[in-house]
Amino acid sequence: MLPKNVFIQIYDALLQTSTSEHAARMRAMENATKACEDMVGELKSIFNKTRQSKITGDLMDIVGGAEALKG
Repeated sequence: MLPKNVFIQIYDALLQTSTSEHAARMRAMENATKACEDMVGELKSIFNKTRQSKITGDLMDIVGGAEALKG
């Protein structure tokens, strides 16, 4: 009976170790996913601001050209 008990305790310890490792990996992947989502959001914001700035500059050039033609 004692050898069976020792085997079960060792097996239980190995299962807990494996479970802990999987939980740590899942947490790391969740953190990496969240960091990527945050980075994508920041990059979208920068892209949109840059695009809007370019559009505004182009409109100012068009309006400036039209005013120069009225001249």
